[in-house]
Amino acid sequence: MERAGRLLGKLKLSPELADPESRACAAWAPAAGKKIAEHTRARALVRGALVVEVEDQVWQRQLSTLRHFLLRNLTEMLGEQLVTELDFRPMPKRMMPQRAEKARPAEGIADPVLEMLYKRSRKKGTA
Repeated sequence: MERAGRLLGKLKLSPELADPESRACAAWAPAAGKKIAEHTRARALVRGALVVEVEDQVWQRQLSTLRHFLLRNLTEMLGEQLVTELDFRPMPKRMMPQRAEKARPAEGIADPVLEMLYKRSRKKGTA
């Protein structure tokens, strides 16, 4: 397997991939392996620590035990020690869009006559 640093040099990729953060994030998936990469996402390189988002706390604990192995693989892939620490964080939960409940202001009117008049005026206004 060829080191990522050498590959990037050979390919002469765009300047965005030349910075250390992009190189470290790009090297994460091959260094971690297919199974781990399916459940993680490298996000940023902060003062030598690669921030990796993981699916949940179970993955966070498991990967913490593999920290030294993963750091060694990253160093081999990059050809230099850009990453000195791994910071595993749970991925933010995706919020599903929710429908707004229709307001029914007529239900708050206690007087039946006023409620009926209100409903009629609403129908006229929307018709």
